[in-house]
Amino acid sequence: MDIIFLRGLEIETIIGIYDWERVTLQTVVLDLEMATDIREAARSEQIEHCLDYKAISMRLLEFVRGSQFLLVETLAERVAEIVLTEFNVPWLRLSVDKKGAVPAARGVGVIIERGQRI
Repeated sequence: MDIIFLRGLEIETIIGIYDWERVTLQTVVLDLEMATDIREAARSEQIEHCLDYKAISMRLLEFVRGSQFLLVETLAERVAEIVLTEFNVPWLRLSVDKKGAVPAARGVGVIIERGQRI
């Protein structure tokens, strides 16, 4: 199994359960590891044989910016569904960090794995 990664995708969105969070944009940071097989892309050097991480980034930016969430868990599940179904990724590990949620902590959030390892 090969892994394509995308680290530090910062997106502003409405997220949280408190009243002030429902009206204030907050930054979440996504880190993704996505299973793929890079052999065909390496052999052919053709972009169409690659997992298009730019397209994934753009789709996630559009989705998260245009949505509102109460929980980081919900955001994580929705992002995972998009990557698995729209980009034909068989497995992913996703970290969602809600920056500033705990002022004394460097980060807080969730890490999930979905799909089947290849």
